[in-house]
Amino acid sequence: MTTTITSVVTAFPTGQSLSLDDYDRIIGLIHDGALDAEQLSLALDELRRVFQANYVSLILRVPSADSMGITLISGQPEWAGKLACFNDYRWDAPLGRMPADQVHTMDELMSREEWEASSYYRDYSQPNDVYHIMGANISTAEAGVLGFRITRNQRQPAFQEQDRALCLRLLPHLRRSLQVHNLLGRSESLGNLYAAAVNRLSVATLVLDAGGSVLQLNDVARELLAQADGLKLVGSRLEASYPSDNRELHKLIREAVGSKDGPQPGEAREALSVARPSGEVSLGVVVEPIAGAEWAEGRGQPAVMVYIRDAVGKSQVDNRVARELFNFTPTETALALQLANGLSLEEAAEELGIMRNTARAHLRAIFSKTGVRRQAELVRVMLNCVGTLGRGGTVRPLDKPLPVITQPQLRSVAVS
Repeated sequence: MTTTITSVVTAFPTGQSLSLDDYDRIIGLIHDGALDAEQLSLALDELRRVFQANYVSLILRVPSADSMGITLISGQPEWAGKLACFNDYRWDAPLGRMPADQVHTMDELMSREEWEASSYYRDYSQPNDVYHIMGANISTAEAGVLGFRITRNQRQPAFQEQDRALCLRLLPHLRRSLQVHNLLGRSESLGNLYAAAVNRLSVATLVLDAGGSVLQLNDVARELLAQADGLKLVGSRLEASYPSDNRELHKLIREAVGSKDGPQPGEAREALSVARPSGEVSLGVVVEPIAGAEWAEGRGQPAVMVYIRDAVGKSQVDNRVARELFNFTPTETALALQLANGLSLEEAAEELGIMRNTARAHLRAIFSKTGVRRQAELVRVMLNCVGTLGRGGTVRPLDKPLPVITQPQLRSVAVS
């Protein structure tokens, strides 16, 4: 049985009515679009069908004299699910000046004669078979003013009051979806930035669930676990090489999970030294709980973060950044980085294929440029400078079949 929502939208000029199921599906797609731009694109496709339009567009960033406009368009197959860019700031001029959060049609803004004589119609609308336009400018707290446009060709009827009523009812849902989309996109961008910085600092990071299974790890952790020297992956579980270390590791993880439910008696332990079969310096491990919603806890949910440092790992200072910071020559940069990685001057000279006296000359120049007088001071300066933050990098989820944290594919929505 189909129920017509007469209180929401009356019959369209063609006699078509909007069922409860159709309305729920459209609203669901709009709100799902907060997590996934493809769902938002599907919502526009549904709206194009409901309004019997040839195009439905969301203007996510208004074109200006110095920035490209960004629009999500339904009706152009080549742009399906993609963000279209426009560089002409005049392209939405007639409707762009409308008051926010109101629905208007082109008929209200100018007569048919004025419309057909306008450069906007000749240059943009007529070539794309657009004649009737209905739209609204949606105000958002985080993304400024966004545009919503629905169009029909000249062979179709003009937009009527019932069309405007439905369009107006959709605006709050579009506003909420785009606000959440923008906030989540910004949060994800910041999270990725912080994760990449930790990656470049040579800190291995792993996200575990309450059972000790790895949900996500960064590139440093991948490389470290691949060596299986002290820590390794057994299936999807993080394990230590020696049974005694392994018991302590998982006890630490359980304590971290338990600490989320309230304060623990005494000093809560959070660090562990893990021995390595190779005989190298032990790995340092720190475990801390991840705060989350109580109803979202359990197996498969992020529960603890594990940080691992390899004390004998090499410095990840970026050559380019080091040169920019200290005005080093390429050879001086290479020598300073070799010394920062623990080599003696003689070993560094051999590694670089230069004479010892040449290395000494370069070292004197390095001292002069950094203001230090001893090699130990130079190592401290190199390890503590921001050079480690100049290297590109990404945090990737574990490859299947291991469980992976599902990350929404977001684009940050911004309006100039």
